[in-house]
Amino acid sequence: MRTYYNEYKSKLITAEKAAKLVKSNNIIDYGMFAAKPVDFDVALAKRAGSGLEEVAVRGTGTVLPIPEVIKSDPEQKTFQYFSWYFTAIDRKAGDFGLAAHLPANYHEATGLAYNEDFAHLWSDVWISQVTPMDRHGCFNFGIGNSHSRGLALNSKLAIVEINENLPRCLGGNEEFVHISEVDYIIEGSNTPAFATPPSPAATAEEKKIAEFIVDEIMDGACIQLGIGALPNLIGNMIADSDLKDLGIQSEMFCDAFVRMYETGKVTNRRKAYDVNKSTFSFCLGTNETYEFIDDNPLLASCTVNYTNNPTDIARHDNVVTINNILEVDLLSQVCSESFGLRQISGTGGQLDFVIGAFHSKGGKSFLAFSSTFKDKEGQVHSRIKPLLTPGATVTVPRTQVHYLVTEYGKANLKGLSTWGRAEALINLAHPDFRDDLINSAKEMKIWSKTNRIPF
Repeated sequence: MRTYYNEYKSKLITAEKAAKLVKSNNIIDYGMFAAKPVDFDVALAKRAGSGLEEVAVRGTGTVLPIPEVIKSDPEQKTFQYFSWYFTAIDRKAGDFGLAAHLPANYHEATGLAYNEDFAHLWSDVWISQVTPMDRHGCFNFGIGNSHSRGLALNSKLAIVEINENLPRCLGGNEEFVHISEVDYIIEGSNTPAFATPPSPAATAEEKKIAEFIVDEIMDGACIQLGIGALPNLIGNMIADSDLKDLGIQSEMFCDAFVRMYETGKVTNRRKAYDVNKSTFSFCLGTNETYEFIDDNPLLASCTVNYTNNPTDIARHDNVVTINNILEVDLLSQVCSESFGLRQISGTGGQLDFVIGAFHSKGGKSFLAFSSTFKDKEGQVHSRIKPLLTPGATVTVPRTQVHYLVTEYGKANLKGLSTWGRAEALINLAHPDFRDDLINSAKEMKIWSKTNRIPF
């Protein structure tokens, strides 16, 4: 059998030498989420102020450690940092003008990575953490598949940074890059893979929301859970339910899925394809979750187009998708990613799964949120507003919204008039805000004499 020892040795390079390959005006793509490079990033950041100029660094869902290219160049003369999906780190960097958002529907990322019409966006250098090379010469993308292979193949230089602590996630599809397809190999310092802390205890409002949603799930449903404490809570509640024969197709594999497996809820027997396997594109979770997905043949790591394409999602029956939102207006426009002009997260795959679930036979898409929130001064605000906060991004257009859920109930908005939507939303609002919302609806001409006073 062929060995790759000599080829491997010939491509070995230090992080410092790899960083010196970057030139002014280059585009650098970092690996997805917790697969972003660590050693290369440190070495590249040391070149700030050295004559290197206007290097664009693109990340996705930035996690700890904070990228050194952000910290090293506050004047942004050398590096400009961009993120496809904002996290707390990206938000804080954005507050100081050190990061900019790249809006996109997540399932389109694979197409952008491969489609020659977008070759002007392809990177000069792609660099990602990967697992150690296997005996077939392959490096696994671990918890950051997404669209990594397309980025690697279409970059001018492809570099891998090996981390022995990354879980190896089996395919699926496109979960690897071969040694013949990379230009350089960095043997990294094997920093622990970023792991999320356990979710905080659920509030009474979140528990009520979860109960409303779990009550709508049927045996054999194919589940997607979004990012955040509430989707994880719902997954744990599913694990404790009497449901059976559930399937999983989700852009992210989250902690609650492990419990759903452990309690025997997940079999994937009733999926239209990928039968007996849970399909996902990346993972952010605890170390226990990483241990579960490592070399697990029950799971399939795939490109994000494969997991998130609405047409393919809809091929499964009874798809149930569950995601968080930040606010919604009386026109039923949903914002899930910004507070006014402040970018909080991103569209991600939310719209992908809203559309896919609706077109699934028996499918349901749930957008969940607590009816109110407190600001820094402790003042309570309604998440249901007459109009979205000025500058807020419409993540899900009103024409696509299916179910909305708060602690006060759930509403199916499909097919409702503007008057019907306003009434349904006000019924979901906290009672303290309902009178004001009714007055606003009247001013907006979306409250008729036939509307019922919310209870």
